[in-house]
Parts: sequence; C-alpha cells; structure tokens
Amino acid sequence: MSLRRRTLAMGAAVAATLALTAGAAQAEGKIRIAQQFGIGYLLLDVVRDQQLIEKHGKTLGQDIDVEWASISGATAMNEALLAGALDVVSAGVPPMLTLWDRTRGRQNVKALAALGSLPNYLLTNNTSVKSLKDLGPKDRIAVPAAGVGFQSRTLQIETARLFGKDDFKRFDEISVSLPHPEATAALVSGGTEISTHFSSAPFYYQALAANPKVRKLISSYDILGGPATFNVLYTTQKYREQNPKTTQAFYAALVEAEQIVKADKARAADIFIRVQKSKLAPALVRQIVEDPENDFTVSPQRSLVYAQELHKLGVLKSQAGSWKDYFFEEAWARPGS
Repeated sequence: MSLRRRTLAMGAAVAATLALTAGAAQAEGKIRIAQQFGIGYLLLDVVRDQQLIEKHGKTLGQDIDVEWASISGATAMNEALLAGALDVVSAGVPPMLTLWDRTRGRQNVKALAALGSLPNYLLTNNTSVKSLKDLGPKDRIAVPAAGVGFQSRTLQIETARLFGKDDFKRFDEISVSLPHPEATAALVSGGTEISTHFSSAPFYYQALAANPKVRKLISSYDILGGPATFNVLYTTQKYREQNPKTTQAFYAALVEAEQIVKADKARAADIFIRVQKSKLAPALVRQIVEDPENDFTVSPQRSLVYAQELHKLGVLKSQAGSWKDYFFEEAWARPGS
C-alpha cells in the first residue's frame, strides 16, 4: 500500500474509532480537540503544553477535562465532528466553510478562532514554467487533497481569475493527492512525475533550500490579496451552547497562546519541537516562527475572500455577507476579516 493510501486509511480509521467511542452529549467541563500536523498548529501546541484551557477554566470556576487527538485530513476531521466523536476540530478555511454551508439549519457548524495567517507556496522544478499559464498536461501538481482541500480551492480561485469561471477546475485534472513530505521529496529529487507542489510550512522552506531549481510561482497571499488565515478551529452550535464556560476558557487559552508566541518566539519554537517531538532543526523552526510572513493569531484575516469567491464558483451555496456569519461570537471581540 502506498504512503498516500496508508495516510488516508489511518485518518479514516481514527475517525471511525472516534465515532464508535462517541457517547451522549458531554456535561460542561469536557472538551475533545483534534489537530493536524505541522507548525500551522503552533497555538494549539502552546495551549496544550502550558495547560491554558485548564488554567482559564479554573478562573471561571470550572474544572475542564481536555482530551487531545491528532488526525490527518479535513475529511476525517469533519466526519468525527458530525458524529459527535470530537468537540472541536481544525482544518483550512475552505473545508470549514464547506461544513458551515452544508450544516446550516442543522448542526450549524461555525469557526471559533483562527490559528494563524501562513502562506502556502506553489513551487515548481520545471525550468520552462514561469507562471500558472505555462503549466501543461505533462505537469503534475501535488496537493494534500486534490480538488477539495485548502491548496486546491486556493488554486481554483486563481484559475478562475486567469481563465474564467467556467474553467476554474482546469488544474484539478493534473493535480495529484500526495502528503506534503512525500511531495517535497519528489519535487526536490526531480526524478518523478511531480513537477509542482502547493506547499505549506515547513516544507516549502526545505524544498527551496534543498534544490536551486525549485522556485516559487505564486503564494496563497498573492492570490488572496495579502496575509490570510490558513487554519481555523470549529465546532457545532450544540457543543458551544451546552458548554459555555468551557468554550469561553478555550478561546481565552488561545488568546493567551497568541500572546506567548508573540512575546517570545524562541520559546514558542522550543514548545513546538517538544510537543510535536519534531525532528526539524531548531534553527529552521525558529526561522519559521520568526518569519514576518507568518502571523500566529486567533483573528481571522481575509477569510471572507474565500467565502465570496467559492460562492461565485458554486462551491458554496450560501453567501456570507461578513466573516461573522461563519464565526461564533467569541471571535467578534477582536478584529477580523
């Protein structure tokens, strides 16, 4: 079985196991959180390491039992959330918006907070490709979830701008679902069909440093008009209403985690390495945390661009008039977009 299939199978297995163990609605004071892998989830690593949910729960007079799970992929996340096996999940803005759109009037899924604005880079090792318009049928674009994930949806928005709305899926035909580590190795080696990779941190840092032929064609920031939220945390209306103190403590914990990261980025890098048991070089982790392009903040940025553009393309049936339409009120106290 290939690495990609093993990864997908593992994600599905975890979701299925969680679904089987999901019981009745939990009483106030328990939260089950799932995060994916990578430095884009740094705020959650700080929350976990410093036990900030428990700390803010005590301030509110509420003991909170926190359970952490690691799942790869938005599909498994969404399935576990809707099955009641998880209380809060994390993924890119487009997968969250898809679930918000599909659950309106039922589970009413919305985001609680952003996890940061971090760009994704579309990289290539094909020397004849100077822009997206040069990509042809022989090129292969590696993305984590072809056609539906953060990277594909971002690429579809740019494709519609370049080639028209009716052709927004043009590059889906040459996209290949591949985990970031495997795609990075393929791009750097240059000996496979993979000539292009829509990559997140730390992988684009590694690829650009490892092979001088690898270069950036465009970034998600270029496509969205500036810094934009990468990942978000989201939950159901039912969980939030049944657990008001727990939800309040969780949001307060995230705000404090943001403050910790911005006050001492070296410490934040060390926390990431410790919690994730990362084998990345400490110098690289600090470089990423300190990079001014990366803003680890709970405030959403340019998420409405996704909501509006994906609605125009017909991916979303619902039209959002504001970012507050798909974020719960906890996030409204801070600036957002």
